[in-house]
Amino acid sequence: MFLAATAVTVTLAACSSGGTGDGGGSLVGEGTGADCTIGSPVPVGAALSLTGAAASYGESQRQGLELAAEQLNARGGVEYELTVEDDQTDPRQGIAVFEQLTADDGVSVIIGPTLSNGGFQAQPIAQEEGVPVLAISNTADGITEQGDYIFRDSLTEAQVIPQTVAKAKEVYGAQSAVVMYSNDDAFTEAGYEVFAQALDAEGIEVAETLEFSTADTDFRALLTEAKAADADLLVVSGLIEAAIPLVTQARELGIDVPIVGGNGFNNPQLMADAGDAAEGVVVGAAWNSASDNPENTAFLADFEEKHGSQPDQFAAQAFAGLMLIDTAVRASCSGERDAIKDGLGTIDGVPSVLGELTINDARDAEHEAVVQIVEDGTFTVLD
Repeated sequence: MFLAATAVTVTLAACSSGGTGDGGGSLVGEGTGADCTIGSPVPVGAALSLTGAAASYGESQRQGLELAAEQLNARGGVEYELTVEDDQTDPRQGIAVFEQLTADDGVSVIIGPTLSNGGFQAQPIAQEEGVPVLAISNTADGITEQGDYIFRDSLTEAQVIPQTVAKAKEVYGAQSAVVMYSNDDAFTEAGYEVFAQALDAEGIEVAETLEFSTADTDFRALLTEAKAADADLLVVSGLIEAAIPLVTQARELGIDVPIVGGNGFNNPQLMADAGDAAEGVVVGAAWNSASDNPENTAFLADFEEKHGSQPDQFAAQAFAGLMLIDTAVRASCSGERDAIKDGLGTIDGVPSVLGELTINDARDAEHEAVVQIVEDGTFTVLD
């Protein structure tokens, strides 16, 4: 039995009349691009982890989406009615949310879910109903292979991790590593597999491979094994809830080698909660907060003004996601499902907060990645 789709609904539109996601004429407008005008709001649904293990990621995504919706609606011509649902970091709940969003005259496009686990379970529902999905943080291999309605603006682990490992070898001269990962999550398992391949490709010996659960918070026994291996790097694929205690306990046990984290470490909460222990942690990223492209500069200032804090990668990818959907809608000036699907397939070199972004023939994003290190409590580019 599926869980009830309890919702945190945020509606951002000047009006709420009309418009069906499955092809009523009211979502077909006039003009194209900046001159596109659609008479009814385009309904956009988002399945985000606002509670549960990935809540910190989902909250950042919600903030990014809300900012994008407000800015797009203020431009005029096309309005977006954004509904945010909580998938509770539970694939069963994600299924229930997707069923709700696609039912009857539901949304025109779905953003999310937050984690790859949820995506693998819920996306087939949207594919069957012909509702396009834009994944904004799912990095596991196979996400877009579930169907031609599935897209993503998040770089895969395979696009980011090899660059991260190569940089770690270059900077630290690493010859060996201990690898740790949570073995009960598709996102972190995918990260582990890519780490293993990248380490092998760089000629870095894996001294130990240690597994843990997403529910674990005490890593001292595993870290004692890791320390005994006397490797040059500690490589970890885990969610932020594991990253914080793991990094903290590693430093408490005297592990002073560089810690290289997967995409789950991309969260300011790491520095806020782990404090000095986070210093020197290396993380590959799909977004460079220091990028000076006009879109990113404006995004940083606007996010700070609205939320009173700086955004993270998850907020940036969410913000970019709705902006890309707007580009897709305006391509044919239609908020219908198939029109958005077609429009997403034509994204090519579009300026965004993530840099110039292209969605390739496999419906995956392509843009420049970056390798970061924590210095003085912030992510900076590792040179």
